[in-house]
Amino acid sequence: MYKKTNITQSSFLSFNQPIGLQMNPNNRWIKLADQVPWNEFEEKYAQLFPSETGNVAKPLRLALGSLIIQTRYKYADEELVSQIQENPYYQFFVGLPGYQDEPPFEASSLVHFRKRISLDIIMEVNDYLIEKQQSKDDDSHNNPPSGGETSSENTSSVDHPNKGTLMLDATCAPSYIKFPQDFELLSNARELLEKMLDRFCAEYPLSKPRMRRFEARKNYLALAKTKKRKYNKIRKTIRKQLSYVKRDLGFLENFMTLGYAPNKKETQMLQTIYKLYEQQDYMYKNKVHSVEKRIVSLSQPFIRPIVRGKLKAAVEFGAKLDLSIAEGGYARIERISFEAYNECTSLKDAVERYYERNSCYPERVLADQIYRNRENINYCKDHDIRLSGPKLGRPSATVKADKKTEYRDNVDRIEVERAFSLAKRNYGLGVIRTRLEETSLTSIALSIFTMNLFRASLRSFLRFCSQRLKKRLKFLVAHCEYLSECFEMSVRKSLLQC
Repeated sequence: MYKKTNITQSSFLSFNQPIGLQMNPNNRWIKLADQVPWNEFEEKYAQLFPSETGNVAKPLRLALGSLIIQTRYKYADEELVSQIQENPYYQFFVGLPGYQDEPPFEASSLVHFRKRISLDIIMEVNDYLIEKQQSKDDDSHNNPPSGGETSSENTSSVDHPNKGTLMLDATCAPSYIKFPQDFELLSNARELLEKMLDRFCAEYPLSKPRMRRFEARKNYLALAKTKKRKYNKIRKTIRKQLSYVKRDLGFLENFMTLGYAPNKKETQMLQTIYKLYEQQDYMYKNKVHSVEKRIVSLSQPFIRPIVRGKLKAAVEFGAKLDLSIAEGGYARIERISFEAYNECTSLKDAVERYYERNSCYPERVLADQIYRNRENINYCKDHDIRLSGPKLGRPSATVKADKKTEYRDNVDRIEVERAFSLAKRNYGLGVIRTRLEETSLTSIALSIFTMNLFRASLRSFLRFCSQRLKKRLKFLVAHCEYLSECFEMSVRKSLLQC
């Protein structure tokens, strides 16, 4: 059940401050609250609660505002509740009617917030924020103090039907999991099966089978504690662990044939263990180290290895995403998936979405070398789009101009790498600590949205400063003209007196 709150914050003055508390109206969180379109998405958030009975859900501003604060400073759930309880500026940002010394919600509610505010909702809010900020930038560019700057831009837009630049690149948002080892995954699966068998025998009148858990544990530790692991010893350990897992699965199947069923959580884990056993058995028998949709974590079976070939790690484990940078440096997620994919297949969809937003194709697309296949090159050529990178074929007569253009494109494309670095260092994209698939996608989207939100706040501050500077400059120019006129008059008087 969801109800709109009657008490809303129309401005900073409506926030109830206790006696003795003097809040600064120019605080960054108070300014940042004006950048988020709270009311526009209140109705869409209310559609997630079709029932008119039950407990009243928390409002959108409280849920989304709390997640924005958590994304910015990477607080744990319990620490975030304490920070909001102690900080009046945080309480204003999340939409509380006044300062209160009680926690606004429990720490466990944040899991429900991340489930309800899905990836699609955040990306819709992100698109609305970008359009709003771009319209402000366009208004400031279309109304400059001197009217000579817009003429060149208008003529260039008439000469070329395409406008703007689309920057595109891919990265991985690694999840917080231990580096997977085959024998360790099998050992963890064996221990989970042993716990299931213990629960079966404790709740039902069943005799406990002989599982050889101490022997299996000893076999696992003999390799886990070895610093230099030889190939033959690793295969021998995997073979034994596979036999232990197969034995425990057989015991469980015998119990289930008798009519004893596992609970919901155990059923999901059993399906994961069955798939893990099939993959590990296939890789052991065929002496390979890769398989389709390989499981690298039992608690998060949706995570896949993403081969990146970076200096820090050749393989990362998490979600792969394509990020595009629009005018003004704002980022959008064009594609995201936990399955590995070739990012060159995302270029056409990103360009078509650019056309839907701007009613025109981009003038140039700045992308990595992997995007430059023949299909994408021909697609960009058909739509009169310049794709960054060297031209195919023999060097033309304008090779020097082409090299300058290629260098300029590489310099401009650094903006995408800067966005990746900023999101990973400051906004939590470097390590995703949520454990569910939907909450992990929400955390990734929140990192991009929060980065855009603070960029919009900074640009609005810079826009305000530039307006103040323009007014000061106008005043200084007028004052200098007045002083020059006074100086001329004084010179004329002195000459006449002479």
